[in-house]
Amino acid sequence: MMTDENIIRMLFRRREEAIDKLIQKYGAYCYKIAYNILGDREDSEECLNDTWLEAWESIPPNKPVYLNLYLAKIVRNLSFNRYKFKRTEKRGQGAFTMVLDELEECIAASSGVEQEYMAKELGGYINKFANTLSERDCNVFVRRYFYVESVKEISRRYHISENNVSVILNRCRKKLRLYLEKEGYIL
Repeated sequence: MMTDENIIRMLFRRREEAIDKLIQKYGAYCYKIAYNILGDREDSEECLNDTWLEAWESIPPNKPVYLNLYLAKIVRNLSFNRYKFKRTEKRGQGAFTMVLDELEECIAASSGVEQEYMAKELGGYINKFANTLSERDCNVFVRRYFYVESVKEISRRYHISENNVSVILNRCRKKLRLYLEKEGYIL
């Protein structure tokens, strides 16, 4: 298996086989993220293709330190955008909606130009908050709210009951709400 550094070097040299290496190494990982959000094979595959294109277009000039996280962020954002587009198209419900509903009590609503600024600010607060959690709680929180994994998947991954996962997530949301209140993000 090729190293991330070698793949990035190939991208900097504009060698097309770098895309094949990305697909070999991170295809399943990125597909899982897209599918967790979209719940649709065809939409997930489209987001994957868009992910490889965006990686090709953004490396260079970007030189990611952690290629897996860089790709995860790309596929996640593309999947969220596709989800929003599809949802406005047919007002469907899915796993992503459930995750947003869970976090709704912690996040202040905003609109217009303010929304983009607030989203960036919130992202910073959530990153800082996640660093205050124990390693296990942080992993469960990130798996649920970044990778949009189901409670069942998280339960299997960490060998804990689904009820325990739900309790951890509930406590994390309460802590997040208190943290955001303390930071002045929400009143």
